[in-house]
Amino acid sequence: MSQQKLVLASGNKGKLKEFGQVLAPLGFEVVPQSEFNVPEVDETGLTFVENALLKAREASRVSGLPAMADDSGIEVDALNGAPGIYSARFSGPGATDQKNNDKLLQELSGLTEQERSARYWCVLVYLRHADDPTPIIAQGSWEGRILEAPQGDGGFGYDPLFWVESESCAAAQLTPEQKNKLSHRGKATLDLVAQLKQRQG
Repeated sequence: MSQQKLVLASGNKGKLKEFGQVLAPLGFEVVPQSEFNVPEVDETGLTFVENALLKAREASRVSGLPAMADDSGIEVDALNGAPGIYSARFSGPGATDQKNNDKLLQELSGLTEQERSARYWCVLVYLRHADDPTPIIAQGSWEGRILEAPQGDGGFGYDPLFWVESESCAAAQLTPEQKNKLSHRGKATLDLVAQLKQRQG
């Protein structure tokens, strides 16, 4: 079966690999937007869906190929849902995973275990072309809580601080296989795959 190129509106190697593995059986070869010099889009949306659409539309427009994008982040109840869509740039200009994690720990300092509930959200958008009027929108969430200190060295983003109750460890201590099954991105990807299969008939 010939592979259809699908542009991922991200330069994140972890995501590229994750999506590549899951979408290959459906006949997609997932390629990074850097192959087409797609410019970074200003994420001006106020929701994960809007930001994912902005990114996917730009990648599709520049490459002339189907594109997908995800927008994801972590929502902390004690912070009224922050950092949310600003998760990647939570600590301001020049944000890194380390700085973002440090800021989150600082903001939650002194809170009890019960007050540290949080969840990861992921919204995935798939466009057949830049003007696709019916994008596929998939989403998934992952419940957990924020630890008082980082644990593990796998994953990325807030994974070292995200406690996964069912596995009794931090997300950063899961194997990639475990994480794909449990995570917000894993769930959203399953939703996307189901919708793509339906559309392919």
